[in-house]
Amino acid sequence: MDFTSLMKAQISKSKPTAPPKNDAKTSEAQKQYLKRSEIEAQREAAYLADQKALEEARLARLEKKRKLEDDTAEKNREREEKRRRLAEQSARLREEEEEAEERARRKRLGLPDLPPKNLIEEGPLGEGEADMEDTILVEKLREMGEPVVLFGETHRERLKRYRRLTGEDKEPVLTKGPIPTYLELVPEAEMKVRLQVPKDAAGRKFLFRQLASYFTVVLEAWEIAMAMRTDEVKASYSGKAATNAMVQARENLRPFFKKLEKGDLEDSILEPVVEIVHSAQERRYVDANDGYLRLSIGKAAWPIGVTMVGIHERSAREKLHESDKGAAHIMSDELTRKYLQSIKRCLSFAQTRWPPDDQLQLMG
Repeated sequence: MDFTSLMKAQISKSKPTAPPKNDAKTSEAQKQYLKRSEIEAQREAAYLADQKALEEARLARLEKKRKLEDDTAEKNREREEKRRRLAEQSARLREEEEEAEERARRKRLGLPDLPPKNLIEEGPLGEGEADMEDTILVEKLREMGEPVVLFGETHRERLKRYRRLTGEDKEPVLTKGPIPTYLELVPEAEMKVRLQVPKDAAGRKFLFRQLASYFTVVLEAWEIAMAMRTDEVKASYSGKAATNAMVQARENLRPFFKKLEKGDLEDSILEPVVEIVHSAQERRYVDANDGYLRLSIGKAAWPIGVTMVGIHERSAREKLHESDKGAAHIMSDELTRKYLQSIKRCLSFAQTRWPPDDQLQLMG
């Protein structure tokens, strides 16, 4: 080999070999720079993949928590059912032990034995009361979350308790007025009383409801009027006296409301009170005051001056006590005197709250 060919061979070895021009993978591997859009697409794909993984993890946690709650609820339900069965069993065993002790005591004392439970009669139900099977009643009480059987409770008592809980057996409701009462108050349209006192029980009961409703309205309006005064008026001497008068009238009317509830108000007091309320509702306060005076003072003769001048009573003195028809009820007892005076105070307030059309009907 000559020198020229040897040099050409060495030069060819020292030159780098060029990559093939049409190899796409090789050019992609040797690529040194990326576009901004490509970088943003890669970042968005990575973000979406992370979010998808977080959502799957969250759903897995929720599913696990829901399953745990369902298992806990099921365990609590089984525990409550077991506790209920144990309570019923213990109550039954306790009743059996008490019954056995009672039988032994009766046998020891020589008393007659207890009758079987299935032969114990509870008495007939009231009129309009429908009976219910004990199994159905027990299921309904369980649905309401109430005790199935109370200690010593019979089927009738259990039925009455169920009706009381469901509202079928309605008990009298205590009103929330100035004077709480069990009387059902009537609306204002039915509050107007008549002069004639009814003789039947239903009519008298409705009349008592009308009277209680009227005085409740008057006392409520009186309390509102006292509350709407300014602080200066409330703190003054006259303001305190007016408040005390209102409170005293309200407290003294409580026995009157009790009599209305019981229905034992005497006709000799009921008829004048009806006359007073009827006149006050028509805003004839002078006539109402006259009725109050006839009720409080009465028409009986009131002796004035010296009535006993000797050792014997005169005939005129004896006639004063012959009849009690015109006697004053305000002097009969302290309780009656107080609530009759409270009725007069209610009249005095009513003529200022609902003034009459005729000024001559204003009381002095």
